[in-house]
Amino acid sequence: MDSTARTRPTRPGWPEILLGGLVYLAAFGIVAVALPRIGDPALAGIVGFVVSGAMGLAAFAVAALLRIRGLRAFGIRRAKLPHLLAGAGLGVAAYVVGTVLSIGFILLTGFTENVQSSYQAGAAAGALGLLLSLAAGAIITPLGEEAFFRGVLANALLGTMRPWIAIVLSASIFAVAHGLNPVLPTAFVVGLASGLLFHRTGSLWPSVVLHGFNNLTALLVPLVAAQLVQAS
Repeated sequence: MDSTARTRPTRPGWPEILLGGLVYLAAFGIVAVALPRIGDPALAGIVGFVVSGAMGLAAFAVAALLRIRGLRAFGIRRAKLPHLLAGAGLGVAAYVVGTVLSIGFILLTGFTENVQSSYQAGAAAGALGLLLSLAAGAIITPLGEEAFFRGVLANALLGTMRPWIAIVLSASIFAVAHGLNPVLPTAFVVGLASGLLFHRTGSLWPSVVLHGFNNLTALLVPLVAAQLVQAS
């Protein structure tokens, strides 16, 4: 048997966090410069969803190839149906709780800018815009962000510290990665719920479902509300 294979760690650690984090930060910097150059808000929203997922997938890829080179160690394993259903329910619940906390954030800070207006513009840009926004926001973004923030970050922290500390810390980093704005509380709630679900199930897929349903709800609720207001 290859001695290298025998010494490979069974889960990610600090090297994966650091290398993946550097790749994520580098991609974030590039996107922060390039994305505002897109003049169409709807197109910017759809592209923003796609690149959010791509950033996470790039960070995950370099972390996975660093030492372990096996997907199961990162939670890419079969999930039970009840865990997937729990993820869907928790995703909707995270949206509700996060929205309440975001309102509190706005009242406390006076920050009223809608930083997700481009996402909502993409969803409101006709049938094609809605379809692309849902595919990008509820599938691509959750896949990428969960792969890195739960599959690498939370996973590695769970191997080095008490579970509740690891889950809270990884959720805090995930929230800060979304910026100091009204989205931060929602991101923290999603990170907390996803981290807990990942810890309990050992699979990344329930967390992806949770994140996807949270984003799906966040896209559809404002759209439906706007239609109801217009109808009245």
